Amino acid sequence: MAYPKLQAGRAAAVTPSDTANIPNVATEDGSGNNGCVLYVGGTEAGTLTIQTVGGDDVTLTGVQPGSFIPIQVLKVYDTDTSVTDIIALW
Repeated sequence: MAYPKLQAGRAAAVTPSDTANIPNVATEDGSGNNGCVLYVGGTEAGTLTIQTVGGDDVTLTGVQPGSFIPIQVLKVYDTDTSVTDIIALW
């Protein structure tokens, strides 16, 4: 049985945006993000509003500092996101 790769090879800070997808750090122009998982740092629990690669808009509540979000994410919305220090992992 094959196991998926559990370690990230690339990482970038995320700036929440209601319009822009998370840029792909593997390309010069930031295009072609096929989804990434997220790490949430910060110091306080809060909400994280995302768009998944499947096009679902989801608000996660009670996200604790130091959490990994194991969902393939295209966008972190600025509206309704209160957590800070978000890192995209590919």
